Amino acid sequence: MRSLISLLASVLLVLGAASPDALAQSPSKQKQGRPPLGMEKITDDLFVIIGNGGNVGVLVTDEGVVLVDDKFEEDYDGIIARVKSVTNQPVKYVITTHHHSDHSGGNTRFIEVAEIISHKNARANITGGKQPGAPANLKPARITFTDETSVFLGGKEVRARYFGRGHTNGDVIVYFPAQRVIHTGDLMAGLTPLIDYAGGGSLVEWIKTVDAAMAALDFDRVIPGHGTVTNRAGLQTYRDNVVKLRDDVAAQIRQGKSQEEIRAALATQFPTVYGNPNSMQNRWSLPGFLTELR
Repeated sequence: MRSLISLLASVLLVLGAASPDALAQSPSKQKQGRPPLGMEKITDDLFVIIGNGGNVGVLVTDEGVVLVDDKFEEDYDGIIARVKSVTNQPVKYVITTHHHSDHSGGNTRFIEVAEIISHKNARANITGGKQPGAPANLKPARITFTDETSVFLGGKEVRARYFGRGHTNGDVIVYFPAQRVIHTGDLMAGLTPLIDYAGGGSLVEWIKTVDAAMAALDFDRVIPGHGTVTNRAGLQTYRDNVVKLRDDVAAQIRQGKSQEEIRAALATQFPTVYGNPNSMQNRWSLPGFLTELR
């Protein structure tokens, strides 16, 4: 457990780079001091690009490349460079896990060379301006789906499934069945989940969504929205901790505790999250917890 908490703490540090304030900056400001992107091998044909925004899944086939998420617009060249380090094949498809621009910002460039796919709610969230500080030129997907869709390329399948609301109302889990790997997007990211209520998210539904995905999908490894690749047991522990968070907050609400008292109690457990008054969890999630769990 101690090692998992250390792992999730490192995830949180990465997640902090995608604050609404950071997303509101101009691309030129975002580029200043940005570290180069890294890449890790998961299987012979599946990689993850790390750094700056959300994790990017990279499936290499003989007919082209499928990406899962595409970070910020200004990371386009870095993503292309990393892809070219493992294959000469072009990017043909990008599946975005949700609408936040640290995962879909690259759509602005990739839409010129590849097909962008997302859940229909993620597209609606982009066209409806549901993210504070998102770039005005953020491009939505041209192809959407409701429950499930697959990309078949070079004899390989990438499957995107919608299990319900969670981080937002448009989160999809992307499944690589042959590789036994899933990409969760921001359903898994940080010490506790960031629930974007303005974007249709729900703490209660998050648990149901993750439970449904774990029951339906046969996988060994997990690419989270931010942070280090983990395994099925890591996602299970993360899920169990979210259930405890829900129960703890609900108990404090029943005791008549105020939002500030609940925040202070959470800060003793998660000082880097709830100890910071300006954290995204305090601004986006905690007020919604109190409304949803009353």
